[in-house]
Amino acid sequence: MLLTTLFSIPTSLALDIDDEGRMLVLYDGTGTRQVNEVAPDGTWRALTDLGDTCRGAGFIPGSSRVVVEHDTGGDERGQLSLLDLDELDLPALTPLVHDAEYIHHLVAARPDRILYTTNRRNGVDFDLVARDLSTGHDTVLYDGGGWVMAVDPSPDDKWVVLSKASSPANSMQLLLLDTSSRTVTELTAEDAHNDQSAVAWLPDSSAFLVSSNADRDRLALRRYDVSDQAWSDVLVDDARDLAGWPSPDGKHLLVGVVEDGEVSLVLHRLEDGAVLAPLELPAGGCAALTMSTPDPIWSPDGSFAAITYNSPVTPPTVYRYVPGGELTALRPVEVPVALEHPESLRVPSFDGEQVPVFVFRPTGEDLGSTVVHVHGGPEGAAMRIWSPIISALAGEGHTVVVPNVRGSAGYGKRWYSLDDRLLRLDSVKDLAAINAWLPTIGADPKRAALWGGSYGGYMVLAGVAFQPELWAAGVDIVGIASLVTFLENTSAYRRSMREREYGYLATDREFLESASPLSRADDIRAPLFVIHGANDPRVPLSEAEQITDALTKRGVPCELHVYPDEGHGLAKLTNRLDAYPKAFSFLREHLG
Repeated sequence: MLLTTLFSIPTSLALDIDDEGRMLVLYDGTGTRQVNEVAPDGTWRALTDLGDTCRGAGFIPGSSRVVVEHDTGGDERGQLSLLDLDELDLPALTPLVHDAEYIHHLVAARPDRILYTTNRRNGVDFDLVARDLSTGHDTVLYDGGGWVMAVDPSPDDKWVVLSKASSPANSMQLLLLDTSSRTVTELTAEDAHNDQSAVAWLPDSSAFLVSSNADRDRLALRRYDVSDQAWSDVLVDDARDLAGWPSPDGKHLLVGVVEDGEVSLVLHRLEDGAVLAPLELPAGGCAALTMSTPDPIWSPDGSFAAITYNSPVTPPTVYRYVPGGELTALRPVEVPVALEHPESLRVPSFDGEQVPVFVFRPTGEDLGSTVVHVHGGPEGAAMRIWSPIISALAGEGHTVVVPNVRGSAGYGKRWYSLDDRLLRLDSVKDLAAINAWLPTIGADPKRAALWGGSYGGYMVLAGVAFQPELWAAGVDIVGIASLVTFLENTSAYRRSMREREYGYLATDREFLESASPLSRADDIRAPLFVIHGANDPRVPLSEAEQITDALTKRGVPCELHVYPDEGHGLAKLTNRLDAYPKAFSFLREHLG
């Protein structure tokens, strides 16, 4: 079937480039993402063949060694190992930073040490640690508490920018660490409602660029000068989000432009910001700034960049880009079927807001049915990316509506703040508005199903629970059934960040219970198909078990499929090819 064909198409994501021009990429041609080396002449070589997914890797400069980050069974507890490129065939992995109870995330590799973050001190807070590669000695550089979600050292290693989750929902605080004195300077306030991402240092370490919506609705490209301790705007667009990545040679700046789910790249001159040329990537896709699309990576000498691009019709593919010159796919993949880009439309909601949606028309025989596919997050976004599920649903004959309900990123700070805490159910009301709007695109609202994962799974359950008369079926993947039990049982390091978005157990329990699909389980009458990983550290398996138990007791058709070697979603091809065809059959049965 089409779903099997699309899932079986391999994808690649860029990770790192060394001084010789070799690249590290994640490639899933074996069924899980593994680290591969791409030589300057284009020759590929597999470096890992683990039963589980690799999460990242980096070259150790001036050596033949590579650091690999990997987990077990989707538990997201990253472990760090070394391999030697001089070994023939498949190099052996040697443990470097291993403690299976905690998370270790690779930040950067230097000739004599690596930087990594870990929550092993108390299971909650993430510290920044430097490990000496010759002695194995660890030096703690930062242990100031909080979830440090990104770390960006300056090229001269004198400074480190720490991006830490802060108290307002969807907000990030920037800290500047002096690595010699260990002093920390707050660059943005902990209680400021600011999103900050894509930190990139200038080659001389005098300043860094960051994508920030401080004091504005959209993400602008801003600059912080270390010596002057001053902020300035580099590029601002009141209608679109921006980010930037300067080349190490100081000549060029790649600028990412986000507009209605698409991320394009434009080459600028770094010295004065002058526009040189847009990159000639296919239209209608994403070249940065999404979970499935790593940001551009420059070679150490700035002579080329590795860019990962994907779209609804193009699987994630790594391109080699020479500024002002060629743009070449490292391993182009042929898609054996004709796929379509979506239409971009707007849906009027209950309060006059306009909900952005992408509509994928049926590419197979039109069944007259609709699947509303809701993204995770909630601060995530539906982007114009490769999705075998969405394309295969359209191939089955369904109309697929992919909304960015209120709370979604990519449409400004105001829009992503409209579902915070006590406003949670307003995003669910957007689903009802979409159902009512379906006749305007020739779709039957009585033959509409919900599909979503993670927070999207919550939205599926909330839709069938709070709007039982509207939805004919639901497919819930690692979704939240009760906001209370989710917050009580999620990993400790995630709880505080999620409370700032959903509400606090200590003060908002009554609301959290009222907004939980489980509280309305007796109203659900739509058949439900549930997929969950047994090792999910974000949304525990108990969320799936309690909603399916409640429906089974009432005789509502309900299927629960648990995968013992998966976490927050299905990473392994074998499991995807088991679960999703069953979900498709379920929809065929219940949508008629």
